Amino acid sequence: MYTASEINDGEVSLKKWEKVLFSDFDATLKNKDRPFPCIFGVNGYKRDMLRFSFYENITALNLAKDLVHYCENYKSYGKQTSFVVFEQPKEIKTIEEYRNKFWNLLNDLSKLDNKPWSKVLPENLDDPAWEFCFHGEPMFIVCNTPAHVNRLSRRSPGFMLTIQPRWVFDDLLDTEVKANNAFSTVTKRLEPYDIASKSPFLGKYGDAHNREYTQYFLDDGEDKKLSCPFHKMEREESNVNLEPEHEKVI
Repeated sequence: MYTASEINDGEVSLKKWEKVLFSDFDATLKNKDRPFPCIFGVNGYKRDMLRFSFYENITALNLAKDLVHYCENYKSYGKQTSFVVFEQPKEIKTIEEYRNKFWNLLNDLSKLDNKPWSKVLPENLDDPAWEFCFHGEPMFIVCNTPAHVNRLSRRSPGFMLTIQPRWVFDDLLDTEVKANNAFSTVTKRLEPYDIASKSPFLGKYGDAHNREYTQYFLDDGEDKKLSCPFHKMEREESNVNLEPEHEKVI
């Protein structure tokens, strides 16, 4: 797991594909002429609060070990931190194939989780208070793929995840005024950024008609009402050692 400054200063040795993906990410978040919609991610990146990992293949097991480390340390990284996960680019798949890959990954992560699901969160996805939880930490997750060509805010050269702890939003969105201002700013940036219109599934956490899971993986502009991928995340007892290891490609 690396910081942007470690990568930019050449303190870590990356493979070519890792350098290219990070360079693309760097250019996207630094672009002043075409500002990226997620203001929290942009601000966190400028302040070196983000953390990055690279994998040839993202699996629940190798991601879980880094995610445990991140969950145990993210509050020391800064209030606008995120964990960005890159997978080596491969042959481009369909949106539906990437969607299935994403939800299978989250389901497998949940099975590996050694800590109980947060007592303040429902386990049924079809609930306005639901969000994904791992290692006792509620989190918002965004998936980007190379199949997104109209919703460019969700495009990446390879399969990519951005994981944001709910703690990040506690102060930033803790009042109706703050939440409305932030939502308005993101919306204004989205309109000129994406070819597709703003997704009707983007909403505020906790609103009665909002479902967080619908925002994790957006389609490429068709705005179909997709069925709930899992009525309840499948959880099993796990004896897997999730102590952080250097499973990622370096």
